[in-house]
Amino acid sequence: MAPFSPDLPPIAILGAGSMGGAIAQGLAASGLAAAVTATNRTAGSAATLDGLAGVRSVALESEPAANRTAAAEADIVLVGVKPALVPELLREIATSLRPGTIVVSIAAGVTIATFEEILGPGIPVLRSMPNTPALVGKGVTGLAAADGVSAEDAALVRRLFETVGTVVEVPEAQIDALTTISGSGPAYFFLLVEDFTRAAVGKGFTEEQARLMVEQTFAGAAALLAASGEAPGELRRRVTSPKGTTERAVAVLQSAHLDAVFAEATDAALARARELAG
Repeated sequence: MAPFSPDLPPIAILGAGSMGGAIAQGLAASGLAAAVTATNRTAGSAATLDGLAGVRSVALESEPAANRTAAAEADIVLVGVKPALVPELLREIATSLRPGTIVVSIAAGVTIATFEEILGPGIPVLRSMPNTPALVGKGVTGLAAADGVSAEDAALVRRLFETVGTVVEVPEAQIDALTTISGSGPAYFFLLVEDFTRAAVGKGFTEEQARLMVEQTFAGAAALLAASGEAPGELRRRVTSPKGTTERAVAVLQSAHLDAVFAEATDAALARARELAG
């Protein structure tokens, strides 16, 4: 029998918080990585990743050089520290990276240019924007590659993020706009669930009953949409009988101009993203 050959080379996740931790969990579950090293500032944070198959979780408070060591041993380095801390981390690991090591940002708002300026030539850089459903393997990750990144390197990083969901490859100029849709999108959905649940409670259902009905209705509708292959408008029409109750309710929702509300909301998010990036 041929020896096992993993799809992904050694990976370092520097700053394995909620998103980096989700990626570590996805990699562990997939079994695709040769080895994963995850760093966190404190032992308590590092302990949350203990026991994941193929993952070594390290606390900087006990191993201060762990970021440099992990970066030196990895072929792909994910940078997941808070955006304000990214330049300091890049300066820390720059001399530890081997030529050709792929560096991927999962820090919101930090540009590829910032990475390239600090790391210098010979280091392929990509910028990503995962979202929180990555925690359950249902994430959407936007991925943008710097000029000059090879198709092979980009495909390798895409394969990494596919362990926690789906990947949309875009130019870097679209990353902020993507953030307003898939990045912030879970919050829009959770707001709809909150408000719909309140409406159900207002109809006399208990909080428990309301949550069950609303959450399972949304989950079921999403599953139907994914399984059917039909456009959402077509599925909506099938639920909406002429002159029925659903038609009356949908008319009220449409009169509120939800399309304009979503456009305005995502425009506001995009303006804020550009403020943060500037």
